[in-house]
Amino acid sequence: MFRRIKASDDDNSSLSSSESTSDGTGGFNRVGLRTLSRPDLDRICARARCTILSCVSNRYLDAYVLSESSLFVYPYMIVLKTCGTTTLLRCVAVLIEIGRKIGLEIDWLGYNRKNFSFPGDQMFPHGSFHQEMEYLYSHRNLCQRLDGNGYTLGPVTSDHWFVFVADHTKRYAEDNDTDRVLNIMMFDIDETVAQKFYYEQYAARIGPDETEEEATKRISMEQTKSAGIDQLVPGACIDPRAFEPCGYSMNAILFRSYSTMHITPEEGSSYASFETNQKLTNYTPLISNVVRAFRPKRFVMTLMADEGGLVQMGSNPLFEGSTSKSKIAVSFNKTKPGVKSTYKRSNLASIQVEDDVCCMMGNWILEEGPGSVAVQEEEEQRPRGLSVANYSK
Repeated sequence: MFRRIKASDDDNSSLSSSESTSDGTGGFNRVGLRTLSRPDLDRICARARCTILSCVSNRYLDAYVLSESSLFVYPYMIVLKTCGTTTLLRCVAVLIEIGRKIGLEIDWLGYNRKNFSFPGDQMFPHGSFHQEMEYLYSHRNLCQRLDGNGYTLGPVTSDHWFVFVADHTKRYAEDNDTDRVLNIMMFDIDETVAQKFYYEQYAARIGPDETEEEATKRISMEQTKSAGIDQLVPGACIDPRAFEPCGYSMNAILFRSYSTMHITPEEGSSYASFETNQKLTNYTPLISNVVRAFRPKRFVMTLMADEGGLVQMGSNPLFEGSTSKSKIAVSFNKTKPGVKSTYKRSNLASIQVEDDVCCMMGNWILEEGPGSVAVQEEEEQRPRGLSVANYSK
């Protein structure tokens, strides 16, 4: 997150506008980071070893599908999500430089990731969390505002979460804006679902006039609808991308919020992630719908929110209570909606970092054995997605 560089010690100008203004012709005038040129964005992505494939925009943000995940650009905030063997932290110096070029300085920097599945494949500076912290601290000579702290949540012998936050944001009593990001990382997804994300499952060309690019767009949308991903983000502008021979990415934007999915369907290491910064008071329906769509054997769920966001959410049953009683029941069989599979939370970790950033992480495992798929109850059927009315602008 960025702020305008002060002209003097008395200049407290900050993020006074979170959206672009209308240009009077139906479009909008971009401000802040949204004024960055495509070469600037390409340079940022190149440092992370990824490239821009496509983009969708509205008056609040630009969403880019990358060769290795996603990039979201707001007037004063950049969200860069990468995967594989990318080098995300190598973007920091470029972000500092490009920000200064347009009169901005870093106000808040957050970096977080789950422990790597293949740590030996990672490139510098991502050999370990310790190495990543040393790399960030080495940038203090470029920007003193990167003086933050690193944290580890969860059991070090199992799935755990690394978090770094450097927070220099000045908060005001009259500022009612809040932030939160929910991330669901699903492992060993259902094989029938995984097959939907193999390129060869769809017609390569449906006519002699269809170009390769048109075929890719068609297959991308077919995969989106076949897996029900479009129903997870109703009302949103969706930008999907199917990859050869397999794999899938999707960005969706709705007002100020983004949602993004990334899927690796290979047998033995299948994985799907869903992340959103939607400001919902109750995430339980969304979480159930995402898990129902992919039917993983286990998933890791993280929530990063400020204190104001937690207050707006109220009760948070998925991250509260004893582990033995914290369960999610999901109906996988459309013909028998009363028969549900149960996910049990195996552990929970939470911490408050810096001034008011709260981080929570839980590991969930599909219960197997007698009685685990027999939770019978009468329940009003909900749509798979969330209605626009549930979205807080």
